Amino acid sequence: MVVSSLVTSSSTTSIFHVLPSNSDPPYKLLQNHPSLNLLSQCNSINTFKQIHSHFIKTGLHNTLFAQSKLIQFCALSPFGEFSYALSLFHSIPQQQQQLNHFIWNTIIRGHYLTLSPISSLEAYTRMLESGVVPNSYTFPFLFKSCAKTKATHEGKQLHAHVLKLRLHSDAHVHTSIITMYARVGELDDARLVFDKSTLRDAVSFTALITGYISMGYVDDARQLFDEIPTKDVVSWNAMVAGYVQSSRFEEALACFKEMQKANVPPNQSTMVTVLSACGHLGELELGNWISSWVRDHGLGSNIQITNALIDMYSKCGEVEKARQLFDGVKDRDVISWNTMISVFFQLVPALEPLNLASGFMPILIKT
Repeated sequence: MVVSSLVTSSSTTSIFHVLPSNSDPPYKLLQNHPSLNLLSQCNSINTFKQIHSHFIKTGLHNTLFAQSKLIQFCALSPFGEFSYALSLFHSIPQQQQQLNHFIWNTIIRGHYLTLSPISSLEAYTRMLESGVVPNSYTFPFLFKSCAKTKATHEGKQLHAHVLKLRLHSDAHVHTSIITMYARVGELDDARLVFDKSTLRDAVSFTALITGYISMGYVDDARQLFDEIPTKDVVSWNAMVAGYVQSSRFEEALACFKEMQKANVPPNQSTMVTVLSACGHLGELELGNWISSWVRDHGLGSNIQITNALIDMYSKCGEVEKARQLFDGVKDRDVISWNTMISVFFQLVPALEPLNLASGFMPILIKT
């Protein structure tokens, strides 16, 4: 039992049991409590329930801080359970709910992560009905929910709320509004928000650039890209990816070379995109350089970048290298198998891809 290792002093326990319903002990006392420390190591819902039981036994559950941490784990952790988070949330008296923005914002974010992200708007409505005033942390995941579900009307209503609360000058809120409009296809509104604001950093520029690219306006995206005062790796990646998505592979590689001249270090996402362009153009020399870069940066076991290398080598006619990489992958995914099978169907007699496909069957059965 995980919780059996906890050691809690009787004085601390008594403090938690006699707490008034609307007060917490000093933050440091809570932050260092062993039960809270265990949450960071928790990797299953069953273990979590043991820790929760210990919270109740010690009286720690009487504190809003501890309740917020329990809800945060259940709502956001991959080992959590959102229905459990909701039951914990509903067990908190409404008077106490009004005292904690963090809990409401966590519930909204948790709804966004479910299969029905639009339900976050229902949580937002209940938040308003409870008399809790939203803050800058409330809106980004609401706008993400609208973007994900193409809820344009609701997104515009939220934008009006942001203006009313004068939160539009917050950088994260500002960028999330632009991203929402761009993803629902309202580029004019996205551009209007961008143009009216003084918050023009690389993040907001990139949000608008990505919107233009998604609608096929690559040249407009490039014009905006050139206006960014200080470009970061995310900005460069967005532009390179835009060219690749539009099958403008020479321009993608030219943009990548500009990135190198600007001394902006590439990352994994950069290389996956550039490898795609290399494969389409037969740029084996650059592909080999990226392969060396991958080894030098210890990314040889990364399945996404390995699949990109397999695809690049196969398109450049280096089937043996592609096969060597494929054979070296321990945990092959569907993309790995599909890439190699398609290569052999094009280049060798039918027997080899059929033999290869037979090894794919266990993957299909598992999925």
